[in-house]
Amino acid sequence: MKYKIIDLFSGAGGLTLGFTDPRFCGGFECIYSIDNDSAAVKTHNANFGEHSLCTNIEDWLAKKPVIPETDLVIGGPPCQGFSLLNKKRHGDERRVLWEPFMDVVEQSKAKIFVIENVDGLLKSAEFDKIQKRAQKNGFTVQAGILNSANYGAPQTRRRTIIVGWKSNSILHPISFPPQQTHSAPDTSDNLPDWLTVHRAIGDLPEPVGTEIRKCNPPLDLHFGRNPTPMSLERYKTIPPGGNRFDLQKNAPHITPQCWIRKKSGGTDLFGRLWWNRPSVTIRTEFFKPEKGRYLHPEKHRPITHREAARLMGFPDDFIFYGSKTEIARQIGNAVPPPLAGAIAREIKAVLDASQIAVA
Repeated sequence: MKYKIIDLFSGAGGLTLGFTDPRFCGGFECIYSIDNDSAAVKTHNANFGEHSLCTNIEDWLAKKPVIPETDLVIGGPPCQGFSLLNKKRHGDERRVLWEPFMDVVEQSKAKIFVIENVDGLLKSAEFDKIQKRAQKNGFTVQAGILNSANYGAPQTRRRTIIVGWKSNSILHPISFPPQQTHSAPDTSDNLPDWLTVHRAIGDLPEPVGTEIRKCNPPLDLHFGRNPTPMSLERYKTIPPGGNRFDLQKNAPHITPQCWIRKKSGGTDLFGRLWWNRPSVTIRTEFFKPEKGRYLHPEKHRPITHREAARLMGFPDDFIFYGSKTEIARQIGNAVPPPLAGAIAREIKAVLDASQIAVA
């Protein structure tokens, strides 16, 4: 028997993949998902079956749809309202999209819910509201900030995870945080070291062309860009592990004046990834080195879409649909499937135990 999940704000389906794919957990099936990004919905349908709907969740709920009963509701309400990158986050309407999420939890009679968001959510007033509403409806809530590198993703992505379960349906508490599968080097816990950038992308050849290629993965998304001579010259000045400060030191004549005037902050801008570490957080514009530490560890170029997908933890056989920009957005907004799988394994264990007890 497979447990049923509804994925809200599903994007490409990183959370769904972690729950449904045996390489991460398995034992779950997605029966419904919603997102307002049409390309992401096409991706989700291609990988998990034709049950993803492209719509605004509040418009959808206003039509009073018949919501199927499910075991879990999972999802990541848009995080920009909590992000420190959003300087106008106070009053951002995206802060309250957890409310329709909880509406679906209640109407679907879900026993468990999982919310993923940026680390800033945990210290926000919104988290307190989520917790109070969940507790009012009979849920026990656990929450914390998890680092995806601790769960087998080659990326140090820190995210708030909130897990709630109904104690009258789930006989045992869900173990939280999930048991780590990896740890930082030199940690005396006998776990394997964090996966590195080299292990994730070191086998890939040089990218070809600048467009999505009509060939088998992984090379379909392994394409480059056409940098200007100025950009290429800038890339060449960045040493292994370096960043914009090295550009300023080595080639001030081609360093943007705004960076020269800004003496502090932004240490990842125009930075190179390290071969022997996990990557930094992969965001939606990973193909722009001016946005973060997205230069290849040694080549004079930013990372490719395939490299970004691997650093997120997506297997090569996961199918992405859309334009270059749309696929980049799907990758950068995703939950790393290995992290999702770790959460799924803990949930499956208590669901299995509850089924055995009932039988």
